[in-house]
Amino acid sequence: MQPHIAVIGAGAFGGWTALHLLRRGARVTLLDAWGPGNSRSSSGGETRVLRGGYGKDALYTQWVARSLELWRESQQQWGVELYRRTGAVWLFAGDDGYLTDSLPHLAALGLRVDPLERAEAARRYPQIRLDDVEKIYLEHEAGFVRARAACQAVCRQFQGDGGRYVQAAVEPGPMASGAMPHAVLADGSRLEADVFVFACGPWLASLFPELVGEAIQATRQEVYFFGTPSGDAGFEPENLPVWLDFGKRRFYGFPSIDGRGLKIADDVRGASIDPSSADRAPTPEGVKAARRFIARRFPRLAGAPLLEARVCQYENSPDGHLILDRHPEAQNVWLAGGGSGHGFKLSPAAGEHVARLVLEGAPNEPRFEIERLAQAGPRTTQFGGSR
Repeated sequence: MQPHIAVIGAGAFGGWTALHLLRRGARVTLLDAWGPGNSRSSSGGETRVLRGGYGKDALYTQWVARSLELWRESQQQWGVELYRRTGAVWLFAGDDGYLTDSLPHLAALGLRVDPLERAEAARRYPQIRLDDVEKIYLEHEAGFVRARAACQAVCRQFQGDGGRYVQAAVEPGPMASGAMPHAVLADGSRLEADVFVFACGPWLASLFPELVGEAIQATRQEVYFFGTPSGDAGFEPENLPVWLDFGKRRFYGFPSIDGRGLKIADDVRGASIDPSSADRAPTPEGVKAARRFIARRFPRLAGAPLLEARVCQYENSPDGHLILDRHPEAQNVWLAGGGSGHGFKLSPAAGEHVARLVLEGAPNEPRFEIERLAQAGPRTTQFGGSR
């Protein structure tokens, strides 16, 4: 018999999980309080970096390669651009071990990375000032994914394949005899299912306070779009890759996509926020820091107008690893979250992994298990952002 599985959260993790479950024969209901890719979610906004460099961690690089395969297949089948290959320029003012440690894993998967001499990089990318950069690399298959559009496209395909989508807020129901017989909708009605997957990002902490609690921490992350000069094609995706700057303060960003302007994001973890009620206005201090960086790294944009600013969020786990695991007190409840600013690019593979856990009893990775949260040490930002 088809199991009925309710997936709560239609962001990157929830949408892909629901789609993979459906394709494996389950009857699936997908729910979200504000809709796929909404502005309160960790999957909202315009774009995310897709890059394969992950230091010594081979698994995440493997998941990037698998996700890249699924992004490419899906956009071809669905007739909508989700991933765009621009390459990614890695800029290091000092230690470049984060990328060089990853080179064997990238090479094994056919993801090409070339070191660039400063003179060659300056010839290719005259819009970037490189005098303070010591090491430069070009990751060829990297690029960006359209975040909100991707969440909405996955949800459309899910419904087109026979899945049911409902826009409603959901809370866990009571647990008895090692299971959760139903969840509770905002109007007080019951949602019954055989299995529940809560892919609620930063809301996992409030939905499961005793289990997750402070292990998931939502932080405000400001992103900015600066206007490029009229007639200057140097900041278009054809001429400027995605870039990651490992200096004293880590910034990363995107070329001007759809005329939105050069996008820059600060990877330093911001203040904690409530994802439901927080105001999303940028701070003057954040804008000033971004302007200082832009003037130094992209001199042609010194004094450029700020066209847009957004406050997104990271949903950080203590060690930066994902949380993909069964609830220890309910055999039919699973949690998926902890993207920590780098999870979006992995979402097709993460959803596939969760579907295998739920339907096939596949073995889990210890790094994704909930049990580790109790022994977690200080928070780390080892994986960097992708926003």
